[in-house]
Amino acid sequence: QVQLVESGGGLVQAGGSLRLSCAASGGYFSRYAMGWFRQAPGKEREFVARITGSGGSRYYADSVKDRFTISRDNGKNTVYLQMNSLQSEDTAVYYCAARQGAMVVTTPSAYDYWGQGTQVTVSS
Repeated sequence: QVQLVESGGGLVQAGGSLRLSCAASGGYFSRYAMGWFRQAPGKEREFVARITGSGGSRYYADSVKDRFTISRDNGKNTVYLQMNSLQSEDTAVYYCAARQGAMVVTTPSAYDYWGQGTQVTVSS
């Protein structure tokens, strides 16, 4: 069983930056691909970014490509999401998730473990 805890959300002005963290416990962290998802009010949960267990491969949604960067530190059992040039459309609750396997998977149902989420609000 893997437990995930996100942190780093908050209120930021448009054009600003935030870094989200997700600390994992209870499993062999490097065996899990990690993903970031977000859910805005009234909308479905959507894929943001994903990184393989080794950190060697990353994949992004088109809406955040060139603005967001996913990374991980397997020594600290933590995955990060650096968010730059934030826009009001980025306002959402951000969740990290874990799954085993190396395939690029963007559907939430394919992920086995989830954190509780952290709120990101971008003011325009």
